[in-house]
Amino acid sequence: MMIPRLTDTVKHIITINFIMFVAPVLLKIDLTNITDLHYPLNPKFGIWQYLTSIFMHGSWGHLIFNMLGVWIFGSSVEQVLGSKRFLFLYLSAGIGAGLIHTFINYFQFNSIFEIFQNAGLNKAEILNILDARKTNDIRITQVITQNQFNKITSIYHTVALGASGALFGILAAAAVYFPNSKIFTFPIPIPIPLKVLVISLVISDFFLGTFSLPNDNVGRFAHVGGALIGFIISWYWNKKK
Repeated sequence: MMIPRLTDTVKHIITINFIMFVAPVLLKIDLTNITDLHYPLNPKFGIWQYLTSIFMHGSWGHLIFNMLGVWIFGSSVEQVLGSKRFLFLYLSAGIGAGLIHTFINYFQFNSIFEIFQNAGLNKAEILNILDARKTNDIRITQVITQNQFNKITSIYHTVALGASGALFGILAAAAVYFPNSKIFTFPIPIPIPLKVLVISLVISDFFLGTFSLPNDNVGRFAHVGGALIGFIISWYWNKKK
């Protein structure tokens, strides 16, 4: 698969992402609490964060890696779909990835939250403990493990950001429209079909997300969700074309 020319919508998306990364640094302002996606019970959560978080990145490496993917795969997809449909695909996959990320976190969070409630704490008391990130309340220490406490506080406080979910939506669309295009990926010494690469990435993220490896801060299920939404949209359009 040859690297395509930079198409208009892709160029605008990349430009916005770079501005949203550089501007806060130059202006010395912290937008984390406003733009990054928080867990819904966190008081810093805002419904708009499902949109704004897909234009935010945590590091230069994070930004450049995602934008290279948007350029290389997105430009080809935009040439097939046109600018309006491509933008719809990008935003739908990115927002949908955030919603699925929250949905998965909800089940992990709620299972532990119910232990707090069954121990006799009300919602306000639980949230105060999570805000403090520690407790000596004997009602909690007797019924919950340290790993469980670390898990629920991590979900409560950790933010999600980045265009990875939208990128996976683009990758899925590219696999629908160019399934047999050959891609070189390190460390595989031979080119592989794009559909094989995308399926492998999604399966890998699904299992890594399921087994929650230590110190893995990547939103694995956001990737899976973005790919799923991108596939459904592009498959439907491809069928109806």
